Amino acid sequence: MASICNKTKDGNYTDVDRLMRHYFLPASYTAIFIVGLVGNVTSICIYLTKLRPWKSSSIIMVNLALTDLLYVLSMPFLVYYYSSGESWTLSDFMCRYVRFGFHFNLYGSILFLTCLAVFRYVVVAKPLRAAQVEQKFWGICACSAVWIIAAAETTPMMVIISPVKCDNKTYCLDFASTEPVNNVHWYSWLLTALGFLLPLVVVFMCYIGIVKKLAEGPYTASPSRVRARRVTVLILVVFVVCFLPYHILRVLRIETRIQKTSCMMQHVIDVAYIVSRPLAGLNTVFNLALYTLSGDKFRNAFLSTFHWKRWLTKTRLLLHITTIKRAGCDMPAA
Repeated sequence: MASICNKTKDGNYTDVDRLMRHYFLPASYTAIFIVGLVGNVTSICIYLTKLRPWKSSSIIMVNLALTDLLYVLSMPFLVYYYSSGESWTLSDFMCRYVRFGFHFNLYGSILFLTCLAVFRYVVVAKPLRAAQVEQKFWGICACSAVWIIAAAETTPMMVIISPVKCDNKTYCLDFASTEPVNNVHWYSWLLTALGFLLPLVVVFMCYIGIVKKLAEGPYTASPSRVRARRVTVLILVVFVVCFLPYHILRVLRIETRIQKTSCMMQHVIDVAYIVSRPLAGLNTVFNLALYTLSGDKFRNAFLSTFHWKRWLTKTRLLLHITTIKRAGCDMPAA
């Protein structure tokens, strides 16, 4: 408690810190909320109404979308909190729930994406087992394991994180700013190692395995193999762009609170850490691209839902007719 109060009283929050918290975080979280809410609700509805019966990959996709949806529904609370000058007016439980929800989505998404990478690897590396892996049973088993592991990884936050009162003002601190810092030090390292680095290694190994198998051939250009490579590449991009900066900066943020470092270094890390938090939440937007890359069935169902397929067909037909007419006009006279 002393740290947050001292920062507030001594003015150790720089103008950049205040501006980032007051403007950048609400704006970023609002954008993630709008895109994530519309995208994930639409995706879940399409899977429920147009893509039955499900395969194992479909079950994982639906659970991934559900996890992202639960996360974006907590965004309005953070938007209000940061835009109102970091004054938490809701209950202690809501503070714990909102912070817990972020990390539950984070590590749930990491595990679901890892499962997708492993399943895609099996499709490419073990073609004879592809049909077996696509059975519902394996999708249900994988999703059940993910929910249990993600809950086990993040449930301690419901105890560790709690609102802090200072000068008649209540703060709902994020995980890396929780007091006392010793309570989150080793827990942060454990989450980083088991919750992120281990899945990252698995995804990277799946990508290497897929690349090797595609290089060996035959049928390297088959739709299922090309799709598997694209999905795995996108998953790897999400890990590197969204998850990696957040975990590195969270560790640095906690370490600078324990070790004696210069004020300038602390402020730089604080600002970078603030940027990394919405970036980690941006995975909910990247995940939307996975649904279209996962197969033509979802893409066609999406287009038919909004009657875009008919308009695309008409547009392509008009372009084809125009091309033929131009080609006819350009031909020399006999």
